[in-house]
Amino acid sequence: MQFSTLFHYCPCCGSDAFVVNNEKSMKCNHCGFVFYINASAAVAAFICNDKGELLVCRRAKEPAKGTLDLPGGFVDNHESAEEALRRELREELGAEVVDAKYLFSLPNTYIYSGLSIPTLDIFFECSVKNYQNLQAADDVESIAFMALSEVNSDDFGLTSVREGVKRYTGR
Repeated sequence: MQFSTLFHYCPCCGSDAFVVNNEKSMKCNHCGFVFYINASAAVAAFICNDKGELLVCRRAKEPAKGTLDLPGGFVDNHESAEEALRRELREELGAEVVDAKYLFSLPNTYIYSGLSIPTLDIFFECSVKNYQNLQAADDVESIAFMALSEVNSDDFGLTSVREGVKRYTGR
């Protein structure tokens, strides 16, 4: 479901004159309020151990439940991408990030509660303090390290993560 079909009333004045303005906004013809549909920021981490194996997660929740993923998640209000990365890795893995290097970003569409949410997914290469004590938590079902030669990008359920894995591994 797209934003333009979800909202029928202006969030400012309550008018039913809330209509599509263009491909990225809606406008109230009563009070003039314009609502822009901007991408939500999200982060993802490539974490390799001392053997050069990539940490992969199995998703515990929809969308793409049961498929492979990278650890990460949405950036909260008043949080930088780097802060979100550290928080998400702590929540999902119990990991303490030692170093994080920005790699690239990719657009994505994330389906949540039937709504198509545009996202901008920001990918980092990370090292963590202790690789042996990582544990799956939050919305991660399980974790494993995989040799890069065994990683198949088609096994990753989210479009941007699949493309990010292709870029990172060349597979």
